[in-house]
Amino acid sequence: MFVSKRAIVKGYLCQGCHVLGRSYIGDGTFIDANVTVGYPSKDKLMKAEFKGRQVLEVLDELSNGAKIGERCIVRRGTIIYDDVEIGTGVQMGHNVLVRSGSYIGDGCIIGTGTQLDGSVRLGKNVRIESMVYLPHLTEIGDDVFLGPCVMVTNDLYPPSKRLIGVHIEDGASIGCGAILLAGIRVGRGSVVAAGAVVTRDVPPGVVVKGVPARIHESKDEFLMKKSDYEAKKSKSF
Repeated sequence: MFVSKRAIVKGYLCQGCHVLGRSYIGDGTFIDANVTVGYPSKDKLMKAEFKGRQVLEVLDELSNGAKIGERCIVRRGTIIYDDVEIGTGVQMGHNVLVRSGSYIGDGCIIGTGTQLDGSVRLGKNVRIESMVYLPHLTEIGDDVFLGPCVMVTNDLYPPSKRLIGVHIEDGASIGCGAILLAGIRVGRGSVVAAGAVVTRDVPPGVVVKGVPARIHESKDEFLMKKSDYEAKKSKSF
C-alpha cells in the first residue's frame, strides 16, 4: 500500500492500493486492492525524472490527486487518474479506467472493464454495464442506461485533428452493442436498440433501430410493449 502524505482518507483502504497526490476519499468509501487513485496524466509522466528514485514517490509528486465522495465502492483493478471528481454513492466494477478531467455524478454504477477515456461527464444515477467505451468529450445526462459493449466515438474521420463529443440526454437508454458516431445527440428519454449504428441526432421520446438507425416507434409504444412483456409469467422448462 502507498498513501500520499498529501491525501485525505476517511474511507477504507485494502492492502495493495495506491492513493496519490492530494486525493480525497470520503467517509464510508471502500477502495479495493490493486486500485490506483490519482494516477498522473501522460503530459506529466513525459516530463518526469525517474532515474535513481522510487517510482511511486515520483508519481505522487506529479499527481494533483482525485476526489471520491462518500459511500463509494471502487473494485480491484480500477485506475482513476488525477483531476477526476466522483460523487457520492458511486459503484465501480473491476478494471474500470477513468482518465483525467472526468466527472461522475452521484449514484452512478459503472460496470467491469468500462473506460472513460478522456474528459467525460456523467450526470446522476447513470447505469453503465460492462465493457462500455466512452471517449474524450462524451457528455451523459441524468438517469441514463448504457447496455454492455456500447461504443461511443468522437472522430468522424479517424485519425483527425478535430474531435467532437456525443451528447446523451436525461433518461435515454442505449441497448447492448450500439455504436454512436461522433457529434450526434440522443434526445431526452429516447431508446437506441441493441446493435444499432446511430449516424444522426435522435429526437426526444422515440425508439431507433437498425444500421443506420431509423425511428421505429414512439417511446409510449415501447413502454406499452415493455409493460406487456413484464406482465407475462416466464415459462418453466
